[in-house]
Parts: sequence; structure tokens; C-alpha cells
Amino acid sequence: MDITATLKEITSSSVAVRIRIVQVIVDSIASEQVNPELTEAQQQELDRRISDYDANPDDVLTWEEIKASIKGQ
Repeated sequence: MDITATLKEITSSSVAVRIRIVQVIVDSIASEQVNPELTEAQQQELDRRISDYDANPDDVLTWEEIKASIKGQ
């Protein structure tokens, strides 16, 4: 496969076609269940959030509450 020719063809395609190509690529990666390695900072942040949730399981907002706060209601 000539990657340069492929990329040229992709970049000359419409935005809709390029979005569809990206979707197909992401779906193909997801179907292989590839889990990228987390950085140390990402792992620490996830651990912090899990610990916070474990300590305060009732300290959550519903999606409706979040939308209302964004809209200033």
C-alpha cells in the first residue's frame, strides 16, 4: 500500500467522507479492544477519582442537573 497516495486521496475527499473514514478506523480499533497504556499522571487521576467516588458515592449529579448548571438555570 502506498500510504502517500492513500493520504492524498483521503485529504482530497469531502469532510463527510473523511469523517466516515475516521469512524471506520476507530471502530476497527475498538473491535480489537486495544487498551493504550496510561501515563502515570492519567493513572493517578483515575485513582483519585475512584477514591473520591468510593468515599462519597452520593456526591453525584444527574445529567439533567449538569445540563441545568451549564445553562445557568
